[in-house]
Formats: sequence, C-alpha cells, structure tokens
Amino acid sequence: MSRTASQLASIAALLRQETTLALATVNERGEPCVAPLFYIADANLTLYWLSSAASLHSLNLARNPRVSATVYRHAETWKQIRGLQMRGQVAAITQPERRKALIGQYRERFQLGSVFRLAISQCSLYAFRPECFRYLDNSKRFGHRFELIPTQNDWERFRAATAHLGERSASSLLERPASLEAEKTSDGSED
Repeated sequence: MSRTASQLASIAALLRQETTLALATVNERGEPCVAPLFYIADANLTLYWLSSAASLHSLNLARNPRVSATVYRHAETWKQIRGLQMRGQVAAITQPERRKALIGQYRERFQLGSVFRLAISQCSLYAFRPECFRYLDNSKRFGHRFELIPTQNDWERFRAATAHLGERSASSLLERPASLEAEKTSDGSED
C-alpha cells in the first residue's frame, strides 16, 4: 500500500470509529459558527448528515458552502489526542433514491427507528467531500501528524489497496460503531 493510501486508510479508520463531527460555517456577518452533528461516511470519505433547513449552520451553508470540519476522539491525556481536520464544500442531496438510501443508512447506524421518521423526512441531507485533511495522532508521538490533499491517482490507489477487503469493508464506514453498543440498556433501548 502506498504512503498516501495508508494515510487515507488511517483517516477512514478514524471516521469509522467516531460518530460526531464539528462543522464550522460562517454567518452573514462573517463570524465563525460551529455545530456538532452525527454523521455517516462512505468508502470515498464523503460525510453525510441531516439537519433542519432552518438551523443556523444550514442557513450559513445556503450562503456559503465552503466549510471546515473536525472529527476527534474523546481524550483525557495528551497521548490520547487523535483527530482529523478537513476543509471542503457541502452540497444538499436532493435526488430521491440517493436520499432514501443514505437516510436509511443514517437511521440504521444511529438506530433511530420510526420515532424520528417525521422529523427526518423534514430535514435536509448534506454531503461534505473533504478536499484536504490534517490528521493528528499523539499516541504515536507528541505532534505526530500528516497533511494530505489527495489527487485522483491517490484516490484510485486507495480504492485499489482496499478493494481486496471486499464490499463488506467498503460499507463498514456506515456501520454503527461498537462504542454506541455500550450505550444500550438491558431492555435494548438507548439511554
């Protein structure tokens, strides 16, 4: 596996393990705003989330789709800090079949069931394709990081390097992380 493909694999692993991104947008006065959002990610490292079109970050996206986002692990010591900073552009997903499939995966990952069906049907679905990544992992050493702006060739090598893992691994970015399983109570409901 090439160095870049290995770096993309590290990014994919972090996105698979975590559930929440912090999305940074800019309001109409040019002030930064940050919102925490549940997300799912696909095999191409595109992140998707649902939000009300009336939310502040959605209104900001309507004016300016350029964003920054971060995903990081909960840490109690500096050695545990591991995270990912990203920049790119966001677009709303409006194609009915694609929207239906992605919302189904989102509902499954977070076990939303039918309780949220009406609220979800009224939400906008957004896609964020990062153009550049900055990855930090202090468990390797203090300040261990890499920055990456993948080219088309990098993406092709990454897909080729992970193709042997099969369809199941490619879709595993959408699976419910094990950390959420621990939040279930004995009767199977969420806390």
